[in-house]
Order: sequence, then C-alpha cells, then structure tokens
Amino acid sequence: MTSPVDQEELALFRDSVIKALETEVKPHYEAWEKSGLVPRELWNTLGNAGMLCVDVPEEWGGCGAPFQYSVVVGEELARMGFGALSTNVMVHSDIVAPYLSHMGSEEQRQYWLPKMVSGEAVGAIAMTEPGAGSDLQAIRTSAVKDGDDYILNGSKTFITNGQHADMVIVAAKTNPTAGARGISLFLVDTSLPGYSKGRNLDKIGQHAGDTSELFFSDMRIPSSALLGGEGQGFMYLMNELPRERLVIGALGVAAARGALDLTIAYAQERELFGQKLAQLQNTRFEIARMETDYRVNQAFVNQCIAEYERGELDAPTASMAKYSATEMQCRVADGCLQLFGGYGYTTEYPISRAFMDARVQRIYGGTSEVMKEIIARSVLGRG
Repeated sequence: MTSPVDQEELALFRDSVIKALETEVKPHYEAWEKSGLVPRELWNTLGNAGMLCVDVPEEWGGCGAPFQYSVVVGEELARMGFGALSTNVMVHSDIVAPYLSHMGSEEQRQYWLPKMVSGEAVGAIAMTEPGAGSDLQAIRTSAVKDGDDYILNGSKTFITNGQHADMVIVAAKTNPTAGARGISLFLVDTSLPGYSKGRNLDKIGQHAGDTSELFFSDMRIPSSALLGGEGQGFMYLMNELPRERLVIGALGVAAARGALDLTIAYAQERELFGQKLAQLQNTRFEIARMETDYRVNQAFVNQCIAEYERGELDAPTASMAKYSATEMQCRVADGCLQLFGGYGYTTEYPISRAFMDARVQRIYGGTSEVMKEIIARSVLGRG
C-alpha cells in the first residue's frame, strides 16, 4: 500500500517541469519538428533536470518518487504540445525502466538504470515486427543459444527511440515451437556488432519523434542480457502493459487539455459576423461538449492512477482508460481544429499539430480495436 502523494510537493514538481520545458524545449521544438528528430543531447538535458525515470528507486540511481511524478512529466509534455517528445519519454521512463526495475537482475539494474535516469542511455522496446503488430505470438525474431551467448536474428519496426537508443528490450523467440511460452526478452546493447537501425520513419504526425526500423544480424549477445527467465517474455509483456496503456491514456487527456486551452483563447479573441467566436452558440456548445468529454476522462484516468499505485489496476481497466482517453483526444483535437476554421489547417497554428499528433494514440500500445476485445473478454468471456 503506497502512502498518499503530497499534492503541494507534486504541484511544485509540476511547476519545475513546466519551467524546464519552457526553457529547454519550447524555443527549439518547431525546428526539431522540421528536422524530424530531437537532438541526442536533449536526453542528457532532461536527465539533468530530473525528468527521466523519476520513480526508479534510489538504490538504482533514481529519486524513488511516486508514480504520479512520472505521469506529471508526460502530462506537461503532452499539454504543452510536444506530442512526439511525450511519446519518447514515456517509452524510456514508463515502459523500459519498469521492465528493468521489476524483472532485471541486480547487475542489470545497477548497469542500466542510473544511465537511463541521467540520460546517458536512451531506452527502447522492440516488440512490433513487419508481419506481427498486435499479435505478439507471431513474432519471428529469434535468439538461439550458443554456448554462453545467444545469437539474435530478425527485424523490428515502428520502434520509438530507435534512432537514439543505447539499449533496446527485444522480444525474441527462444523456442519457436512453444507459442507464447517460447518468447524471451533481452537487454540489447546497441553498440554490439550485428545491430543496425534503418531509416527514421516519415510519419503524418509526431515528426520530432524518432520511430525506426531495427535489424539484428547474427548478433551475439551474452546470456547476462536475458531479462528475467527464458520463455517468460510474453507473461512479462502482459504484466507491464497496464502501466503503458494507462500512461498513454494520461497523455491523451493532457493533450486534449492543451488543445482546449488553445481553442478557448482563440474563440475569445477571434471575431466572426461582428461577434467574438466565443459568443456564437455553436462555439459555446462545442466547447461545452469537449470540456465535458475531457473532464469525464480525466476523472477516470485519475481513478486508474490511484488503482495502479495501490497495485489494483487490472488489464481490462487499463485498456478502458487507454481506449476512452485516446478516442476522446482525437474527438477533441478534431473539434478544436474545426473551430479554428481554415487557420487550423495551416501548420502556422499549433492546433494543427495537436490534431496530427493525436491520431497515433489510437494505434500504438494496442489499437482501439484490441482494447475493445480485451474489455469485451473481461465482460463477456472469449465468445
């Protein structure tokens, strides 16, 4: 049972995050969007600002802060319109780091986690393959035992942080005939021979975020790179997905808040037919609808965060949070862009980026369709 979070201290931390982002990210973000990648040194900057892996225990280099502090970092990145960076940091801090904290050996934790906290090492996780998206059991990447090592072969795609990654958690088949029980996870040091990265994928949104193809060609990795037990990878993935999906939901809610704030300010300044846009009934009703949609989802995500901190969040409920919040985010982004009219369709106005960045939220971390199936199974059984 975790102790209640001091809300005043959490608010102070949020303020420090906002100030850091105003200084270190906001002046440069447009240029990073145009270049298609954030600079590698930004990770060191974020680490120095105390914004990476904040809930990693102190014995492994972190602050040991409550989970809500990590959520705050992602929320402010998303709310301030830095959608690509919010995804990059989420993968590093809220997916890769917990795998290490929960399943890693003491040696693995001591080696990688302090580097991830400081930004010296960027983390990624490689599950998706060209022929295996949400169906993890269909992966073909293999890890064959060879003496004290494994030989890794295969490819992955849509890998967040793939361009900058220093360590990648790779899902591979160690027993090709055992189905889900044949999947293992490995901590792959990207400096080793046999590892290569493909191009940075050109996406319709989140342009500043690197999303890459990865290749493993007769890559020799030591047995000490195995994360947890051999053949336990699928179970580990299932155990860790609730946090991933909850944080994606939290990012969706925060991004919707940012889009609404932009739109409310615009509606109070823009004149149409001799009136402020905010005085027109359609505008007022649309803002009312979207604000309600946002608040309902915010309340549910907050409930799920509390359940996670108590160790009570189950997979179906996390799937509900991800499904509902990201669908809401897309509705709000679309509704807000509509109120901007033609200006909203130009890249000059940040609402256009909010609209484009939102779309992937319904896909990564498990599509909305997969979320609905998980929820349905919990209510109706497998059918």
